[in-house]
Amino acid sequence: MPQKISPEENAYQLAYNYEQVKEHCAQATLAAIMESIGWIDENVFQAADGLTGGTALSSEGTCGALAAGILAVSRITGRTYQNFQSNQPGYKWEQIIALSDRFKEKYGGISGCDVQKRLFGCVYSLRDPSEREIFTREGAHVDKCPSVCGDVAKWSVEIIAVLKDAQAASM
Repeated sequence: MPQKISPEENAYQLAYNYEQVKEHCAQATLAAIMESIGWIDENVFQAADGLTGGTALSSEGTCGALAAGILAVSRITGRTYQNFQSNQPGYKWEQIIALSDRFKEKYGGISGCDVQKRLFGCVYSLRDPSEREIFTREGAHVDKCPSVCGDVAKWSVEIIAVLKDAQAASM
């Protein structure tokens, strides 16, 4: 009988595999979360594509995988449009901070540049086709970026599960 894996481990494996095959770290991470626990709608998934490669392939912005995890967790913790319009403050930043801090601890920072420095020892300009080719040849989509996506998908699902349990307990 096949062993059932947890939603967290399923998210890790899906994100890892998606990044290897389809690339686009933000979408690989969100797809894994979507398929593991639901929760993300297709409009958010589509919009996340521009976050890939440290924001628009710049490497200078937030790592796309982390940005995707923040989007997923913010789906339960974030300020609603109604609250925004009535100028009510946001709340529950602790979980987003925890995700970001965990990422920073493992990958040396939150930007694509930080992640590349940690994983490759240098930074590639993903907008330059020749540098992007080297990035790929050095294993970007073999195990480096897939492991980042897997970690963030797993951590995000863990956080969301805790938040959903806390919500259910308070009802």
